[in-house]
Amino acid sequence: MKLLSIVFSFRNEENNLADLVNRVSKAISNLNGWNYELIFVNDYSKDNSEKKLIELQKTYPIKIINMSRRFGTNHCVLAGFNNCSGDCIIYMDSDLQDPPETIPKLIEKYEEGFEVVHTIRIKRLGESKIKLFMTSIAYKIINYFSSISLPINAGDFKLISRVAMNNLLDQKDYNPYIRGLSVWIGFKQGYVEYTREPRGAGKTKFPIFFSINPIEEFIRGITSHSLVPLYIGMVLGLITTFFSIVLICYAFISKLKGIAVPGTTSIIITISFFSGTILFTLGLIGIYIARIYEQTRGRTKYIIKNIIDYKKK
Repeated sequence: MKLLSIVFSFRNEENNLADLVNRVSKAISNLNGWNYELIFVNDYSKDNSEKKLIELQKTYPIKIINMSRRFGTNHCVLAGFNNCSGDCIIYMDSDLQDPPETIPKLIEKYEEGFEVVHTIRIKRLGESKIKLFMTSIAYKIINYFSSISLPINAGDFKLISRVAMNNLLDQKDYNPYIRGLSVWIGFKQGYVEYTREPRGAGKTKFPIFFSINPIEEFIRGITSHSLVPLYIGMVLGLITTFFSIVLICYAFISKLKGIAVPGTTSIIITISFFSGTILFTLGLIGIYIARIYEQTRGRTKYIIKNIIDYKKK
C-alpha cells in the first residue's frame, strides 16, 4: 500500500474542518492501493480549530502540527512538508475552495509517471473579476521576468512525488516561493483542470486590496527566480542619463540663440523625474537586500509548539 500525505495550512477554520475532512476521506476511499494521512498545520488559530481536529482524530488519520506563533502560510506549508511520510504529497487550502473530489485525478496523473501535478483553475467561482484580472497580470509579469514558466492560474493545490519533494526541501531558501520552486526543481510535470469553488464558511484571509499577502507573494515570485528587476534600475539610469544630456544640449543651444531657458516648471519636472527613478532603483535593490538579510541572519524558518499525532494514540 502506498501512502498519500495531504497537507493543509490553516488559521481559524473551525467551521470548515469537519466538511473538509469528510470530503477528503470520501474522495480517497475510492482509490485502490492507497492509505492516507492528513497533516493539519495550525498557524496559531484563535478559535476552536484544534479542538475540532482532536475530535476528528478519533475517526480519521490526522496529524496536528501547532505552531508557536503565527508564521504565515508559506512556512506552515514547509512544516507540513517536513513532517509527512507519504510516497506523494498533496497541498491544498482548507477553505474548501479546492474541491477534494479532484484528488483522484491527481493520483491518476502520478500513476502515469508525473512527479509534479499542478491544478489549473479554468473557473474561479465566488471571486471578483478585478481579482481575477490582477492575478492573471501578476502571473504574466512573473513569467516574463523569471527563469521559470509558471502555469497560468495554477495555485498551491498540487501533487508532488516523494523524490521531487526531497529535492524541493533540499533547497535552502529561507522564504521560498513554493509555487515557483515546484516548477524550478524540474521532473515530469503534469496538469489537471478544475473549477475552483466559492469559499466555505468564514471570510477570506487574503483579500486582494486589504491584505499584504498577495503583494508579498507577487514580490516573492519575481525576486526568487529572477535578477531582471535589478537590471531595470540600470536601464532606467541609462535612459535618464540620455534624457539629461538632451536637456543640457537644449539649454546650451537655447543660450547661444538667445532663447529664454524654461524656468521653474522644467526644473521641477526634471528633479521629480530623476528622483523617482533613483527611489525606484533603490527600492528594487532594497527588496533584494532584504531577502539576503533574511537568508543570512540564521533563524529557523518556523518553530513548532507541539505535534499531536494519530499514530501515538
